[in-house]
Amino acid sequence: MTKPSLPELLHAAVTAVGGTERPGQAAMATAVAEAVDDQSHLLVQAGTGTGKSLGYLVPALAHGERVVVATATLALQRQLVERDLPRTVDALHPLLRRRPQFAMLKGRSNYLCLHRLHEGVPQDEEEGLFDQFEAAAPSSKLGQDLLRMRDWADETETGDRDDLTPGVSDRAWAQISVSSRECLGASKCAYGAECFAEQARERAKLADVVVTNHALLAIDAIEGAPVLPQHEVLIVDEAHELVSRVTGVATGELTPGQVNRAVRRAAKLVNEKAADVLQTASEGFERVMELALPGRLEEVPEDLGYALMALRDAARTVISAIGATRDKSVQDEDAVRKQALASVESIHAVAERITQGSEYDVVWYERHDRFGASVRVAPLSVSGLLREKLFSERSVVLTSATLKLGGDFNGVGASLGLAPEGTAGEDVPQWKGLDVGSPFDYPKQGILYVARHLATPGREGSRTDMLDELSELMEAAGGRTLGLFSSMRAAKAAAEELRGRLEKPILLQGEETLGELIKNFAADPETCLFGTLSLWQGVDVPGPSCQLVVMDRIPFPRPDDPLMSARQKAVEEAGGNGFMAVAATHAALLMAQGAGRLVRATGDKGVVAVLDPRLANARYGSYLRASLPDFWYTTDRNQARRSLAAIDAAAKADGR
Repeated sequence: MTKPSLPELLHAAVTAVGGTERPGQAAMATAVAEAVDDQSHLLVQAGTGTGKSLGYLVPALAHGERVVVATATLALQRQLVERDLPRTVDALHPLLRRRPQFAMLKGRSNYLCLHRLHEGVPQDEEEGLFDQFEAAAPSSKLGQDLLRMRDWADETETGDRDDLTPGVSDRAWAQISVSSRECLGASKCAYGAECFAEQARERAKLADVVVTNHALLAIDAIEGAPVLPQHEVLIVDEAHELVSRVTGVATGELTPGQVNRAVRRAAKLVNEKAADVLQTASEGFERVMELALPGRLEEVPEDLGYALMALRDAARTVISAIGATRDKSVQDEDAVRKQALASVESIHAVAERITQGSEYDVVWYERHDRFGASVRVAPLSVSGLLREKLFSERSVVLTSATLKLGGDFNGVGASLGLAPEGTAGEDVPQWKGLDVGSPFDYPKQGILYVARHLATPGREGSRTDMLDELSELMEAAGGRTLGLFSSMRAAKAAAEELRGRLEKPILLQGEETLGELIKNFAADPETCLFGTLSLWQGVDVPGPSCQLVVMDRIPFPRPDDPLMSARQKAVEEAGGNGFMAVAATHAALLMAQGAGRLVRATGDKGVVAVLDPRLANARYGSYLRASLPDFWYTTDRNQARRSLAAIDAAAKADGR
């Protein structure tokens, strides 16, 4: 039997999921197949509606080697495992004459821990050890969640937190899960044979396609202890998120509360002298943190340096002592010891990293209204790490609807550690960028309106002219508005002001769960939704409920953001343009994602309104506009209002 061609396989898969074949999808599938065959790398921009998951799954399954697919969001992981992969595998089975296996793999803390469920949580010193199910009042939300999780534990096949519906708070989940550092290990645990996390790993070892998340991919790359099974092809979907997710995993944090917990956990397991040394170091650190003011620490202040060295040395002493002391009064000692060790090792690692003072790290103080001050350390750049760990020994395909900024892929490529496209060299990963376009006719379906007449937004203060403009646009649109704001404060202020002016329901992020807000927004065309970061990329509402997407201002990073400003400065010191490489790239990615909320289906029409004149007037405006979908462009406010009113009238005429 002759080997089936890629177009035949793609046709079978698209038919099976009830989709429509798109030229962009076919071009993407061909490029992915070539990259995998050549063991080269591919950055592919595939607009909304292209069907990019089949564009990479079909050639990857046809290749026959093991593939890891890493995504940023839970929604896409679920879509792949519950919808796209089962249907695609069924469709390709007769043609490939084999049935590829697939599995989902997440970090250990995403799975129910049977040991913790049955033996209870090792509690902190002053609370004693108790059964968390008995201790939580059954009438409390926590108590109800714990009882529900205990029932769920008897019936779940996966133990995966995301299969528990409705979900529970982080606090409740923490009662029945462990981090990889706290885990006893399958061989030492009484429940090792039934462990959900171990079963997920075993399924992944046998699977042809392993679906995971960016965070686990980062842990696999950074920590050097392989979590993912060996694989020949890596596909990173939602790749515009990768750098920030890897940065998050590589960031360390110390807070007085965290150090106090470690002291309490270790106290019973070490001799009095070691416990006292850690307690004294903890108190010294807490005194320093009481005076901490938010901002970057170009050099570690002397008092913080001494406090961290004392913590590091005390933590090292405790780590050595924990192994040698046995306290007969402690129940389930292995678990108690493991939890204490995990707490103290984490403190040692961060204190050591900051005191060593690498030029490649950024250190800063943060202050949180509820949790007080913390000291944080993050890598100045993750590009070197990604180049070394990601692009060696396997073919990598990175895809997203937004990878091409200002007209090319080199900006995103540089953040991933890649030299400009086409650069030759022995240790230079070879890659190609491909934009397969979108099935949507952006110039006919959407308008980009920039409110050129408004005052340039300042750092603080109310923007009365912006709120007036927003009010008029929302009125013309008949509601149907998604408001994307650069800060939660701005979103709240706009919601409060406009709820008083307009007779339209305005939902505000934080007043309900995100899923509930989006559901209510989609259900009623008159309803509007305001919010910040997660709305810029987390909303998929095709149809008449979202016909006006408003951005209050260009979402540059805050000037006092320690990590972004340090990265900008580093680029400038190396002779580059720090503002364009860091701030403008950050803003372009977010704006491209935000503008992508407007047109989600072939019948969608509407306006993206940017209420920041700099997009029209500033030199960098053309770079940002080139990163957005190719909407029809205007700065005429009357034109924008007339278009919105016409779109609203058409939707109402259709009874929508």
